[in-house]
Amino acid sequence: MGAQESNGQDRGTARRALLSAAVLGAGGAALGLPGTASADERHGGGGYRSLPRPTVIGHRGASGYRPEHTFGSYQLALDLGADVVEAGDLVPTKDGHLVCRHEPEIGGTTDVAAHPEFAGRRTTKTLDGVPTTGWFTEDFTLAELKTLRAVERVPANRPHNTLYDGRWEIPTFEEVLRWQDEQTRRRGKQVWIYPETKHPTYFRALGLGLEERVAKLLRKYGKDRKDSPVILQSFEPSSIQRLDKLVGNPLVVLLSAASTRPWDFVAAGDPRTVADLVTPAGLEWIASYAQGIGPTLDLVIPKDAAGNLTTPTTLVADAHRAGLILHPYTMRNENPFLPANFRKGTAVDAYGDPFGAFRTYFETGIDGVFSDNADTAVLARADFLGR
Repeated sequence: MGAQESNGQDRGTARRALLSAAVLGAGGAALGLPGTASADERHGGGGYRSLPRPTVIGHRGASGYRPEHTFGSYQLALDLGADVVEAGDLVPTKDGHLVCRHEPEIGGTTDVAAHPEFAGRRTTKTLDGVPTTGWFTEDFTLAELKTLRAVERVPANRPHNTLYDGRWEIPTFEEVLRWQDEQTRRRGKQVWIYPETKHPTYFRALGLGLEERVAKLLRKYGKDRKDSPVILQSFEPSSIQRLDKLVGNPLVVLLSAASTRPWDFVAAGDPRTVADLVTPAGLEWIASYAQGIGPTLDLVIPKDAAGNLTTPTTLVADAHRAGLILHPYTMRNENPFLPANFRKGTAVDAYGDPFGAFRTYFETGIDGVFSDNADTAVLARADFLGR
C-alpha cells in the first residue's frame, strides 16, 4: 500500500468514526431533551438506525434514469444499490385508493393529455395557495388511472428517459407494499421504503384524509410498528403528528426553504417559518413526535447569489443534539441541479461533478441523502468512507 492509499484509509477511518459518533448522538434518549426519549421509544426500534450511513435513498426510485414513481424506477434503484427507495408520494383517487405520484396534478407525469375521454377533466384548482391547471388524481377512479401510463417529468434535462414513456402504469401504495415483500424475498435482505403524505391538508379538506389510509394499509401488511422497514415523511408537521398517533413507524418532517411556511401552518394561522423550525428550540419540538428531518440541501450548506456553496450552517449539529437524523434532498447529476461550482459546461442535460458535491455534503455529517442517481451516490459514499 502506498502512502497516498494509507492516508486515504486513515481519512476513511476517521470519517467512519465521526459518522458513528453522530449516529450514536442521534439516539436522543441520553440527551435529556423534552419528549425525545418517548418519541424514540414509540418509533425508534432498531431498524432505521441500523441502515448504512450515509444512507442512500433512491429519490422516487432511480428517477435519473427512468420515469419517476414507476416500478421500473423503483426496481432500478435497488439494482443500483439504494439502501431505501422513496416508493410513494402518496395521493388519493376519487374512490379513496392511494397512488404514487409526485403531485396530484398528473399532466406532467402521465399521458393523460393524450386520452380524449379525459379531456373534460382538465381544470384549475388551488393547491396549497397556488392556482394549478391540469388533471388531478382525486377526479379519477383507480380503474381510470390504471388506463394511463407514466412519462418523464423533466424531458429537457433527461431526454434519454423519454425512451420509457408509456411503459409503466401508476402504482398503488398497496402494490408497493406487496412489491417490497417480493423484493425482500428475492434479494434475501430487507428492502426499505420511504413514502410521503402529499398535500395532506388539501386532501383532508376534500374528505380524503391520507394518514388514516396510510395507517390502514400498513396495519394490513404488518408494517405499522417501530421496527417496520417503512419510514414516513411529510412537509406538513401536523401530518407527522397525526401519524405519530396512528402508527409506530419512524417519522421524518420535510423542510423547504427557510423563508417558507408549511401549508398546514398557513391554514392554521401559525406564523412560524421553516427558519423557526431549524432553531434548537424548533428542532426539539420536532423531536417530540418525529425521529428525523428531511431538509433541503440549502439548509445544510447555503448558496451565494451565483449559486456556489458557502459555509455550512449548524443544522447538522443542532439536529443531532436534538436526537434527530438528517436526510436532505435532492442530489442529481445534471448541471442545473448542482451547485454552480460543481457544474461542467452549460448543457442542461449534461452531467457536472456530483462526486465533488456529494463529498462536500457528506463532510457536514448528514446521515443520508435523497438522490435521483443511486449508483452515483453509492460510489460517492464509498469514496468518502475510503472503501
